[in-house]
Amino acid sequence: MSLPKKTLPPKTLGFIASTAPEAQSALEELLRLYGNTSIEDADVIVALGGDGFMLQTLHQTINTGKRIYGMNCGSVGFLMNDYHRENLRERVAEAIENELHPLKMTTTNEDGSSSVALAINEVYLFRQSYQAAKLCVEIDGHVRLEELICDGLMVATPAGSTAYNLSAHGPILPLEAPLLAMTPVSAFRPRRWRGALLPNHVRVDIHILEPEKRPVNAVADNAEVKSVLHVRVEQSTEVTARILSDPNHSWSDRILAEQFNN
Repeated sequence: MSLPKKTLPPKTLGFIASTAPEAQSALEELLRLYGNTSIEDADVIVALGGDGFMLQTLHQTINTGKRIYGMNCGSVGFLMNDYHRENLRERVAEAIENELHPLKMTTTNEDGSSSVALAINEVYLFRQSYQAAKLCVEIDGHVRLEELICDGLMVATPAGSTAYNLSAHGPILPLEAPLLAMTPVSAFRPRRWRGALLPNHVRVDIHILEPEKRPVNAVADNAEVKSVLHVRVEQSTEVTARILSDPNHSWSDRILAEQFNN
């Protein structure tokens, strides 16, 4: 995670929108006011939708150098700025840029295959059947949990710490914190284990125990792999996504404020 910084004024804007009626209506309105540049040629991409659409856009533009300015036309919109049609070029020019380095999930699968996927929010392992998952957790080659019995286990970035991680009672991480949150879902053994805070440079290896009896799936954001045997999670420092936020309602401020909400 890089520290927030001021952005360069955009010369051109490219607009994209989710299929939601509200987002499509906003798209028509903004195209009339500002015109449009192709996504390939635009300095800044304006994404209209909710958090899911923003994640999708970040994955599509990762490592391209494109800056994404989102405006909320969805339900939650935690990753988005408020929707206003006025002075959009000025707002984008004044926005704060955050560079995100996603997690890389590498899996070894039951059928002998392997896969790699990136996660801006979290990597999540979860049980596939009625049987609880049984996992062994290594951090940088050292076994930290010989046996964790649970419904699921996730590794979340600061950007994702207010998403599923928070719903599972994991900690909220400031955006600039060089940390990852490891959070269990319904841990049965050890019953009192509530998770851990990890430096963001560590390598996490999760081994699935008894995979035939207790099959496990793994997800990196919205990319799911079924019946995994082993999952490695590490930050991908060579990959960058770039997101813009209004200075009066920065992403860092939103994450900080979330810690004081009821």
